[in-house]
Amino acid sequence: MDHALPLPATPAIDAPALPDIRPIPMAELLPWLVFGGLLMLLLVYLVGVEQGALSVFSNHYVHEFVHDGRHLLGFPCH
Repeated sequence: MDHALPLPATPAIDAPALPDIRPIPMAELLPWLVFGGLLMLLLVYLVGVEQGALSVFSNHYVHEFVHDGRHLLGFPCH
């Protein structure tokens, strides 16, 4: 005699659909890359070169603000 209870039927679970992954066109990506590159060049200028004869700002506030980062990146400033 088989006294085992029958297993209940498992309901079918619908898996969510995967999103349609499309590559980003270069025409949409290029302006952001140029903007990011210019922003990085400005940052490197402010950290590394903003002092002395090439300074845009006449005071030493930028120099003192980025002083430790300048040494961390290997820029001499003294």
